[in-house]
Amino acid sequence: MELRYYQNDACVAVYEHLRTRNDHPCVVIPTGGGKTPVIATLCRDAVLRWHGRVMILAHVKELLEQALDKITVMAPELMNRIGVYSAGLKSKDRDGDIIIAGIQSVYTKACDLGAFDLIIIDEAHLIPPDGEGMYRSFLNDAQVVNPRVKLIGLTATPYRMKSGEICAGDNLLNHICYEIGVKELIAQGFLSPLVSKAARSEVNTDGLHLRGGEFIDAEVESLMDDDSVIRNAVAEILSYANERDSFLLFCSSVQHMTNVAALLRAADPVSRIECVNAKTSDSDRAEYLESFKLKKIKYLLNVNVLTTGFDAPNVDCVPLLRPTNSPGLYYQMVGRGFRLYPGKKNCLVLDFGGNIMRHGPVDMLEAQRRIKGNGGKQGPPPARKCPECLSVIHAAYQICPDCGYEFPKNGIAPHDGRASSAGIISGETSYTEYEVKDVFYSPHFKRGAEPGTPKTMRIEYMTGFNRYISEWVCPEHTGYARNKFVKWWQQCSKAPVPDNVDTALKLIESGAVAAVLKIKVQTVSGEKYDRVASCEFGPVPDYCPEPGWNDCEYATTPNLVIQTPVIVGNNIADWDTDDIPF
Repeated sequence: MELRYYQNDACVAVYEHLRTRNDHPCVVIPTGGGKTPVIATLCRDAVLRWHGRVMILAHVKELLEQALDKITVMAPELMNRIGVYSAGLKSKDRDGDIIIAGIQSVYTKACDLGAFDLIIIDEAHLIPPDGEGMYRSFLNDAQVVNPRVKLIGLTATPYRMKSGEICAGDNLLNHICYEIGVKELIAQGFLSPLVSKAARSEVNTDGLHLRGGEFIDAEVESLMDDDSVIRNAVAEILSYANERDSFLLFCSSVQHMTNVAALLRAADPVSRIECVNAKTSDSDRAEYLESFKLKKIKYLLNVNVLTTGFDAPNVDCVPLLRPTNSPGLYYQMVGRGFRLYPGKKNCLVLDFGGNIMRHGPVDMLEAQRRIKGNGGKQGPPPARKCPECLSVIHAAYQICPDCGYEFPKNGIAPHDGRASSAGIISGETSYTEYEVKDVFYSPHFKRGAEPGTPKTMRIEYMTGFNRYISEWVCPEHTGYARNKFVKWWQQCSKAPVPDNVDTALKLIESGAVAAVLKIKVQTVSGEKYDRVASCEFGPVPDYCPEPGWNDCEYATTPNLVIQTPVIVGNNIADWDTDDIPF
């Protein structure tokens, strides 16, 4: 198996970290981006190139099975050198060069398993925050056997499910040595795009209280397991049944899941519907998951068991029937839809718990930090919903960029029960075209700018009654900003391109610029401001000012070529095999 460029770069970054630092690194790759091939490569190199010994730790048997499969595919010569120590997999191998183990099975047995050079933790966000966790116990004993053992973590979310970042000076993992984002991998075709809908029956979660950083389970169940809420949610889910194939539902409790499943079965007796929770037998769980991957099950419901370690690329709809205050859990739930699958154009996220509004775009999540002196309360929500057009926009907007609705100065407009679009990926882009009623040009001085800072020209497009959309152009700047202004000017005027704001304004006042008929506005989820993407101009006037009319000089700027630097990572094969990183 050949590594993707970012997987190769991740391995290089790990080796560089191990050679140059004395602490423990972490690699961050989004769900579906392929962490297991990185683990397999680290194992192959450690054993075959540097004659080391590796322990792979994970918390669920599905992750252990994935690691075993990937390593044997990438390095079949290691097949007879791999052992598995897991009660769930009914195996207790101790002597392999690579031991794949469940942390619950081995956390007290490090001394019995012998010396390891590398310990690799998959799904590292599940490492507990206190010092008494199973991972800490295992590492402490492993360091007794080999004081030079190195720990490496891999995760899609570098913060815990409930609070805090996983990398810190006193934590098991100390430094993120490599990270690549969701948006980048979607743009490059390595992950499936997500699209989203805030549900018609979205509940009001303002009354929920927190315990340990998460909403209290009993309150969540009481809120979500309401007959009218369930009926509305099921009806909305079924409205997508003809255009979606594989629904993975996240429910609030076992009883809630049971009630949702009953209504689904009554409304759709043809499709197969199954439920998974912590008490589901191993045999039933394995059969359900395999049947779901084969698209024999259309609706798979679960409670707290399919957030990590579950790989079903065919998932194309994720209804979130539970609210969560955890950015990690929110990411892990919607991340089930990131994987690519033949014929799958995207994955639809139906959010019934206000999670997108609460946490923002999934690729711009930040660890929720407790604020001292604020009782642990979080700041204002990162998004707000327009009650007129139902667009979900950045919380900083006072006027909706899509319809011109002005939000109340104190408070956020309420949800009115209709479905709305919500940008779950920052950079998810939409365009709206407006007819322009009038245009106003003025000089603009940046507040607090140093003396001598170049002015810009503000252009305000009037698109309706008391509705304005603005952009700024930069005649007095250099580089890209100046080049952008030159392009704009040459679209609307035959006059020489001015080199300052005052000259530009005088030419505009003299009729040298065409009228603006329409503008196309770009809205990007996760960004504070919209952008004017393009203008449609009327006829360009045949106008040129008389020589010396204002004693100004005119300047034109040739087209500039903006080049994007190409970053080329080192190849793993380039490393000196004698330069052992552990």
